[in-house]
Amino acid sequence: MKTKRRDFLKLSGLAGLTLASDGVIGGLRSDSFSSSAQKIPANAKPQKIERDYLFNDKIKADFELAKNILKPTQKQLERGLELHKNSLVIDTYGFMPRAAYDGGQIGSAVNARASILEIQDMQEDMSMTRFVYDKKEREEFENAWKASGVTCIVQNAGEEGNEVKRLLKRLAHFTHATDMMSDYVRKAATPKDIIQAKKENRHALYFSANGVPLPQDWISVEDELRYISVFFHLGIRMMHLTYNRRNVIGDGCAELANGGLSDFGRAVVKEMNRVGVIVDIAHSGWQTSLEAAQVSTKPMVASHTTAASVHKHIRSKPDNVIRAIADTGGYIGICCIPRFLGSSGDIAALMRHIDYVVKKFGSEHVAIGTDISYTSQFASEESKKIPSYRQERTRWEALWPADDFKETPEMVKSMSWTNWPLFTVGMVQMGYSDDDIQKILSGNSLRVANAVLS
Repeated sequence: MKTKRRDFLKLSGLAGLTLASDGVIGGLRSDSFSSSAQKIPANAKPQKIERDYLFNDKIKADFELAKNILKPTQKQLERGLELHKNSLVIDTYGFMPRAAYDGGQIGSAVNARASILEIQDMQEDMSMTRFVYDKKEREEFENAWKASGVTCIVQNAGEEGNEVKRLLKRLAHFTHATDMMSDYVRKAATPKDIIQAKKENRHALYFSANGVPLPQDWISVEDELRYISVFFHLGIRMMHLTYNRRNVIGDGCAELANGGLSDFGRAVVKEMNRVGVIVDIAHSGWQTSLEAAQVSTKPMVASHTTAASVHKHIRSKPDNVIRAIADTGGYIGICCIPRFLGSSGDIAALMRHIDYVVKKFGSEHVAIGTDISYTSQFASEESKKIPSYRQERTRWEALWPADDFKETPEMVKSMSWTNWPLFTVGMVQMGYSDDDIQKILSGNSLRVANAVLS
């Protein structure tokens, strides 16, 4: 078994990184611990490890809420928190902790009759970079990372769409943040950079774009594909084929037609494979997703989704699509959006989706892509300083059919981004081995990233 584990670590890029245990713990339950597992020190106070994760009242309250839903035993809690602390953890699609706006500055812009686009750009810039300059926000930023135990986020660094200049704005913000805060969080160009960040007790962003950049001149297929490599050189390592709506690549998940991948879309997938960009079909229609998996010669992913067999939603994936993704060597990342998870819509629902995919398709094809972020506890205070202003119509990409799901604050808080350690506790409760948990926490993500870059 140790040989098998080392082979997995070598393939995933984890070889040489000290993790929680050098052995494999099979059938881990609340009342049975393998002697190969790292033990909690005998003289440790019972709540010591738990306290390590609690940095402010907001984080503490969310942690307690989720813990009360899961109801782990003390042994499960301690074992899960210790394993999480010693593991490399990758959020396969998410958002770096967000700063509060400078409400006074935005308020001045509103009073000066700034356009809605200008205000939105100010808000994005502030939420994504303000912690670089503001000491209070920097402390919030660092505390959120510490509480989460996350090493790397596959970061949404490109606004939804295909227009080149639109995709550049968000990428610029995160490039600036990682340039100015490289002592704490850096852009990762390769999986080795992520592993190095864990070794150095730092953090990393692996950039993703919410669209394939297209010049849209329509001179030739080759001309339209050329910006894929340009954005790869800028650090983008994953791209959405579609975002909810239909585009020239294929149908999005909200289109009733479910028309599949276009001829041009097939060329896009092949070019992404050639360049080394991960194909992501999280927001693609089911037929588009299936056909992309059939075309791709490299592992591909649905970075933040759910299992339709557990709860059917436009953003979920049915078994045949999950199987097609798994057959490429890829994975699906289960997200933390209540209405996509269905049923209780909380951390327990998240565990049910993870468990379904593990049992049906194997632990090698599951990850967690939260699709959420931590927002500064000072955000509400700053937002009160912003006067009301005219809102624009529903944006083009926000194509969401109405449903009767009732989301509650408790659902959202139970899956707060800082509750990542409890995701690991939940997997311990479900009886997963350390090996399987660490595949889900990062091994699968690293394996796919290495394979696509090779």
